[in-house]
Amino acid sequence: MNAAPVPAPVDIPRAEPAVLAVLQRARLGGFQLGELLALAQQWQQQGRTEALLLLYQNWVMGAPSAYRHVACFNWGSLLGDLRRHAEAEKVYRLALSVNPRFAQARLNLGHQLEHLGRPEDALTEWREVYEAESFEAVGADPLDLRLHAINNAARLLETERRYGESQALMRRSLELKADQSDVQQHYVHIRQKQCDWPVYQPVGEVTHNQLLVNTSLLATLSATDDPAVQLMAAQRFVHEKVVKYKGPAFHLEASGKQRRAGKIKIGYLSGDLRMHAVGLLTPELFELHDRERFEVHALCWSIDDGTAQQARIRKAMDKRLPLAGVDDITAARLIAEAGIDVIVDLQGLTSGARPNILAYRPAPIQASYLGLPATSAIPGVDWIIADRFTMPPEYLPYCTEKPLYVPHCYQVSDRQREVGPLPTRAQYGLPEDAFVYATFNNNHKFNEETFSAWMRTLHAVPGSVLWLLADNEWAQANMLRVAAENEVAAERLIFAPRVAPPEYLARFTLADLVLDTFPYNAGTTASDCLWMGTPMLTRSGRSYISRMCGSLLTSVGLPDLVTFSLEEYEQRAIQIGRNPARAASYKRFLAEQGRSSKLFDIPGLVRDLEVEFERLALAARQRQPG
Repeated sequence: MNAAPVPAPVDIPRAEPAVLAVLQRARLGGFQLGELLALAQQWQQQGRTEALLLLYQNWVMGAPSAYRHVACFNWGSLLGDLRRHAEAEKVYRLALSVNPRFAQARLNLGHQLEHLGRPEDALTEWREVYEAESFEAVGADPLDLRLHAINNAARLLETERRYGESQALMRRSLELKADQSDVQQHYVHIRQKQCDWPVYQPVGEVTHNQLLVNTSLLATLSATDDPAVQLMAAQRFVHEKVVKYKGPAFHLEASGKQRRAGKIKIGYLSGDLRMHAVGLLTPELFELHDRERFEVHALCWSIDDGTAQQARIRKAMDKRLPLAGVDDITAARLIAEAGIDVIVDLQGLTSGARPNILAYRPAPIQASYLGLPATSAIPGVDWIIADRFTMPPEYLPYCTEKPLYVPHCYQVSDRQREVGPLPTRAQYGLPEDAFVYATFNNNHKFNEETFSAWMRTLHAVPGSVLWLLADNEWAQANMLRVAAENEVAAERLIFAPRVAPPEYLARFTLADLVLDTFPYNAGTTASDCLWMGTPMLTRSGRSYISRMCGSLLTSVGLPDLVTFSLEEYEQRAIQIGRNPARAASYKRFLAEQGRSSKLFDIPGLVRDLEVEFERLALAARQRQPG
């Protein structure tokens, strides 16, 4: 292997003479490895980062040593921590030119390549480790290093939507070592994404029960509507991942220095204020706040996606506190110092969430909303915004937050969403004279019980078709398999590609009836569907997330499309399919009254939320220290 060229050493401007003397000595081979590592630890503790980088460089480029690869590894690790990934790549390649069997350097090289946007190169490096018969593991268990390579390759393959390869590596990992809760968690969810039923498929020594216990909260929401199981999944995550902070609330420390007064400050906490389901629902929520009484802050670590949607969200904010790259405890202090009265957490425990910020209690009022329609069990989150349909009394014992009820549907939506030109059925390969059922929810929300009910519905309604989202090839193949088992011809399942939001909205008009998933109901999708005037049939259960769509349908004026059992859901779908005039009457109702219903009274919803925020914030101000 040819090493990439390493830059020649340079001096630190205005460095103290003692440092320069040490660098010169390192360059001339005056240190043994042990002395180098001891000095490096001392300089690192003193924060002499740039000097430490030069120390490694001078030593490595100095007199030959049998341990150059070890020093290169430490040097590369420091560069990686500083996010100087291109430089780190060169240093790890230098280490491997000295010792090609050095597994840790190859693993870390893979991480640098991933950061540099070269996933295939990263996968190649990790494959070199997990396919090797043997390798050099400096001070580490070879099995741990092999698992590190397998698990990171599986993770990256999942990110790259290469689900089949990813699942195969997860199985390989679990066969080598069963006791890996994170791998079990991803194994369950990737099977959900592929509609690979039954989802709970034991592997190696991993039992069905272990898979259940280690299922993530998101995957649990798709697997069961049992609120006790959902609560336990949330509590397990919080126990394992969320900081156990026992000190005084940060907002108390901040208000002790400067009392909160004036306009009530609402902070929306999220990394999804962009082209994302949450970002598509919320712009009017931010825009319509009463600026005479409230000041609206974005507490945000969203990536800059360059979209008009993100620009609109940012314009709607009075102030923005960027938190990307800021550690959680510092972020919490910054929020507290900003005097935020009410934090509205828009993520809960969804991907990219930062629950540790909330655990420090940077605001006196902290409420969960939209992103996670379930209990999060996050310490510090005392409230969850809901309505009385999504959170009936029997659900409350399974929720760590108290409900902050609004009079009508809890879900905000955007009445300014852009709609593309209305398409024809022919454009999407839909038969003109058939009854078209549709479901555009993500495939991980599907389960065999509901999908089989859809197949029985197609069987009972001659000529009908089911229009689905073409999410991935493995899910499509598994759905076609279940269809065949139910004697439904493959051509009666029509797969729609992913498209931009305006076109996605427009195509709802082609369906006769949209079928909801259970227990993970549609949220944004249901709002889009009803806004476009197409009826949706749902099944409501025991949990918040299994009652989302029922809340929307009740508020839009179509409660008869809410069912409460699989049998009722299936029967209603068949009844409507056999009587297309009934579906047409729902469409007429939505065309005439849907957009003027309580569901889309967004100014009213914002006022309802403001009443609650103001009540809680003013009470909290009365309790301020001093």
